[in-house]
Amino acid sequence: MAVAARKAGRAGAGAANKTTSTKGSTRGAASNSPQFDKSQDLAAYSDMLLIRRFEEKSGQMYGMGLIGGFCHLYIGQEAVVVGMQMATKEGDQVITGYRDHGHMLACGMDAKGVMAELTGRRGGLSKGKGGSMHMFSKEKHFYGGHGIVGAQVSLGTGIAFANQYRENGNVCLTYFGDGAANQGQVYESFNMAQLWKLPVVYVIENNRYAMGTAVSRASAQTDFSKRGVSFGIPGEQVDGMDVRAVYAAGQRAIEHARSGKGPYILEMQTYRYRGHSMSDPAKYRTKDEVARMREEHDPIEQVRRRLLESWKLSEDELKAIDSRVREIVNEAAEFATHDPEPDPSELYTDILL
Repeated sequence: MAVAARKAGRAGAGAANKTTSTKGSTRGAASNSPQFDKSQDLAAYSDMLLIRRFEEKSGQMYGMGLIGGFCHLYIGQEAVVVGMQMATKEGDQVITGYRDHGHMLACGMDAKGVMAELTGRRGGLSKGKGGSMHMFSKEKHFYGGHGIVGAQVSLGTGIAFANQYRENGNVCLTYFGDGAANQGQVYESFNMAQLWKLPVVYVIENNRYAMGTAVSRASAQTDFSKRGVSFGIPGEQVDGMDVRAVYAAGQRAIEHARSGKGPYILEMQTYRYRGHSMSDPAKYRTKDEVARMREEHDPIEQVRRRLLESWKLSEDELKAIDSRVREIVNEAAEFATHDPEPDPSELYTDILL
């Protein structure tokens, strides 16, 4: 599904009208977003729905004790990674933090392999040894979820350096959150990337609460698009709940980086519906706030309405898409609960001394 979305994004590039950023507001109006054609809306809907259903199932399995350790769900933020992936080309890389299941699926990684890794099984994408926060796929150009806050930023900058050195024309999308944006290594990376004009796009997923503290209480500069100003790195705020706005901004940022102009910062103004992790009751915000976001800004519902109203799809057709997605997720869950655990000998492999 993710590959189809990328192809749809490239095919429909001419259909996306140039848009302005949503700077100064937390949610851009639909009129500020480019228009998608039918294939783009269908691809985005399917990919975002896959992430949503996968994360819902992951939450259920965690509650049943089938997934251990930490588990950070991406529910509510689906438009960010799907829109960005639609703007990439084959060979562009992705690296992110520990809220990473959605990024893996958007990169085209097999849902069975992702779920099996969550349950610590042999067929997992890290052979069952990494779990939720540590998966990797060289084939899909996905260089990890990383459990250390902000650590992926310097690594993503290094991947961009390798791209420049190899002259391969690829761009590294480096994702991190509003909490990680205050880490010192982020600014060391910004300095190096701009100094050497590295092909990297820094995607700050601002879901407002980091681990549980509102941005307004933890950050002196709450406009994260300006975090690169002192280094001369351009940036913009984007309505991260609108996949069309994300796609358009992603095109601009990736083209900037790919053309040799250096890094670009995109602040995605998004929102997670669940707590920071499965162990977080999220008492730092009201239930009304979450309900209002779901009702007024849900990224999947926005596309669903367009499919019904603009493209005249029927409810039955949308139910068929949901049914197909649920089948994929259920098959992944079935595989992940019956696949054997890793052989004990695996404890001694993939170790760097």
